[in-house]
Amino acid sequence: MNKQRPIFFFFIATVSVALVLLTGCAGNPSIGKNQHAKMLAQGATYDDRELQAYVNRVGQRLVANSDKPNSPFTFTVIDSPDINAFAAPGGYVYVNRGLLAYLENEAELAAVLAHEIGHVTASHHNRRQAASVTNSVVATTTYVLTGSSDLASASNMYGSELISGYGRDMELEADGLGAQYMHQSGYDTDSLLEVIGVLKDQEQFQRVKSRDGGKPIASYHGLYATHPRNDQRLKTVVKTAGQLGGETQVEDPSLPGEFQRHIEGLTWGESVQSERAQNRYYHNKLGFTFEQPLGWTVRAGSKSILARAADGSAELSISIRRRDQRLTPQSVLEKNATGTLSAGIALDQFGLKGYTAVASSDKKSRRLGVVDYNNLSYLFDGKAQNFALEDDALLSIIESFRPTLAAERQVSSGYYVHYIQVPRGATISSLAASMRIPNAEAQLRLLNGLYPRGEPRIGDWIKVIQ
Repeated sequence: MNKQRPIFFFFIATVSVALVLLTGCAGNPSIGKNQHAKMLAQGATYDDRELQAYVNRVGQRLVANSDKPNSPFTFTVIDSPDINAFAAPGGYVYVNRGLLAYLENEAELAAVLAHEIGHVTASHHNRRQAASVTNSVVATTTYVLTGSSDLASASNMYGSELISGYGRDMELEADGLGAQYMHQSGYDTDSLLEVIGVLKDQEQFQRVKSRDGGKPIASYHGLYATHPRNDQRLKTVVKTAGQLGGETQVEDPSLPGEFQRHIEGLTWGESVQSERAQNRYYHNKLGFTFEQPLGWTVRAGSKSILARAADGSAELSISIRRRDQRLTPQSVLEKNATGTLSAGIALDQFGLKGYTAVASSDKKSRRLGVVDYNNLSYLFDGKAQNFALEDDALLSIIESFRPTLAAERQVSSGYYVHYIQVPRGATISSLAASMRIPNAEAQLRLLNGLYPRGEPRIGDWIKVIQ
């Protein structure tokens, strides 16, 4: 069953050009590195470590069979519902989770990644034609990174300058290289053509929506004109790549059911992840958060929460007790501390009152703290092998303790991708009736490669949104 491939496939070229233009230095790998760091800091990654590792494994297999097997590549799944993927200088390749929902198998994922790898190995960032930096580029790049603009509006932002950034020949070259990498890695190169066909289905769906809603057609910047469904040049390069090596082709590396296992439960539509920083620990039930120093881990136990340095050189535990309204945080700390107290500091942070001090006994020091929040008092107890060296980190945890903000809470259960077997007598229409999403019937067909009028067979595994 040919699955719906998002309309993104060659959108990468456009986004990559925009990123490059903004920096003014087309091929500098530091551009991609800096942008990657910013995206991570902004929490742009999709919170699924197994899926991230899976996409990276497929990508690295392709790299190992590319023209630059020793070049560093980084593959990241972005928490965005848009059907897009893109690459930046330095081997940074990004795939939106919105695209993954429409892929059918690992070979199609490999097709997406291989095309992007081809742009990088062919140095298209360096060779692209010059394009002017316009307000449209700035606005569009902002959209790509933040998702803050309407899709149709974003489509209009892209001008012909961006489309010509790579050009048809470079796109075809990336297709050819990607097909070679797929073949050499054991994937069926026809999957690249299947992805193109699915993109065309998405384009057709967008046209129907635009016609019915009276809005401009979100044709994804005219890129389909660059990759026609029956493009003979594209078919030729793919067929040629598929014949390389003859009988020596590597066997398909896909494990049965692995792609389905990673896509099962994938978030669909708007993110249900709250606006949470990656360097903070959040306690959902008690509604508090604190910053964890770089490299530290946090584990919640039945009696306390323990933050610990990677090498075990320092740690800080947090325990709770019912708040005594008659006592101040300072008096609670002094009542429970052992040893001599020094360097006491009254805390007034994020509307919370607290107190912290250093307790010394037997030539050893500990960082103590108490913060009152709601009806509880939070007691902090930090120690380190080299206290003078680690005390700043211990103190930073205490001083960063605060209530979880509204924007950081998960306020919606969201929608997710699930696989089901088609029961006897079921149709797309009947199955879509239980999907509480816009354009449910069309989306169900797009998700399963059945657009615009296809029907599944009894017993087929298909994707639904619940």
